[in-house]
Amino acid sequence: MDRVLARVVTHALVGLEARPVEVEAHLQRGVPAFVIVGLPDKACQEAKERVRSGIGSAELEWPLRRITVNLAPAGLRKEGSGFDLPIALAVLAASRQVPPERLAEHAAVGELALDGRVRPVPGVLVAAEAARRAGLDRLICPMESAAEAALAGVVPVPVRHLVEAGEYLRGRFTPEPVVERPPLLKRTHPDLRDVRGQERARRALEVAAAGRHNLLLAGPPGTGKTMLARRLPGILPSLTREEALEVTRIHSVAGLLAPGSGIVDEPPFRAPHHTASAPAIVGGGVGPRPGEASLAHHGVLLLDELGEFVRPAIESLRQPLEDGAVAVARVTGRVVFPARFVLVGTMNVSTKRLNQRAGPFFLPQLSTGTISGLVGARRTARSPTTHGPYREMFYRPTNYRAHTRVRAAPHRRIRTVDETPKLEGVRAPWGGEGLGLTCGHPPGRAVGKSRQ
Repeated sequence: MDRVLARVVTHALVGLEARPVEVEAHLQRGVPAFVIVGLPDKACQEAKERVRSGIGSAELEWPLRRITVNLAPAGLRKEGSGFDLPIALAVLAASRQVPPERLAEHAAVGELALDGRVRPVPGVLVAAEAARRAGLDRLICPMESAAEAALAGVVPVPVRHLVEAGEYLRGRFTPEPVVERPPLLKRTHPDLRDVRGQERARRALEVAAAGRHNLLLAGPPGTGKTMLARRLPGILPSLTREEALEVTRIHSVAGLLAPGSGIVDEPPFRAPHHTASAPAIVGGGVGPRPGEASLAHHGVLLLDELGEFVRPAIESLRQPLEDGAVAVARVTGRVVFPARFVLVGTMNVSTKRLNQRAGPFFLPQLSTGTISGLVGARRTARSPTTHGPYREMFYRPTNYRAHTRVRAAPHRRIRTVDETPKLEGVRAPWGGEGLGLTCGHPPGRAVGKSRQ
């Protein structure tokens, strides 16, 4: 036969969506060559060398013909190394080393090593969801990504090597069944019960966790602001199944899931460095990827040393704080990343310069006392010679969205014996254990009262 054609379905990532891509392998007589068309990027073009070496390492025959691989639709840019395994399987099917009709019943995703091993790639969960919507109920994927693919409701076919994929398609190999990992009974975040003293700040953390309010902590260096902020995820309500799938989907596309980890069932916590740029915070790039705000979806985003962040990075948080999503627009298209998080900021200011000028912007009264406002302090943390107001460092539009502000007590005021009750069971935001405090967007909104 002069011309042989085979097809397999894979997917290309566009934001948090997976677009179906049909990999077509065409063999014909002529000078042996290997060409990939269909708008592949550099990593996808380099698949030619990985596929050739992988097939040879698997002791399979490389066709000595002119091989043309088309990635359709041709107008969609193909990025990444996840096309290696589909290309290799399509070439094997076109040369009739595996049954083409059986391959057509599967989707495939994965990267090939030069020795034929199958490596995990980002976005397996969204690829499995797209395969299920397309009517394909089986996905050939790396062994490390099988638990992730099973979350989408498809039957994963985990393989460690290209040999296993070929033997499976011939009916000579049965992959191991995938068992979903049970949810963790104990959280891995730091525990708020370890904190002694700082009654006012701990109360503010309760309020932020109960109503998912943004929080601003300020005070002298070394008073425990960062330590307190890192313990906020531990008292947030547990994620529902739908929320956990959203978080897992984002982390899968970002390539942050540990091999074999499955679903993310804890509220995420992200703490970017103060040198982070605006695209790093909200997402971006040539092929837009989620930023820190989206990675903190349904969790906590900590901006430690808030005053040191550049203005564009802080201003970029205005849309996600209002809408719970980030829209990244490029010439090639527009993608939307979910970004509904609790924002926690910390900053160092001298206690002598604190005042009550932020009264309209935060909760005025709690059962443990008044929470102090901070936006009138001088900018002494960065430069003692700067006389501009410190509040200009975090800008009025973003400042309005800090619902709760609290001053961390200095060392001399921290009690050596904790006189506050343990914060056990502060999980459910409404109607369960913990607090039932309400706080609207300041200024001028009504403030609810805590339950007795």
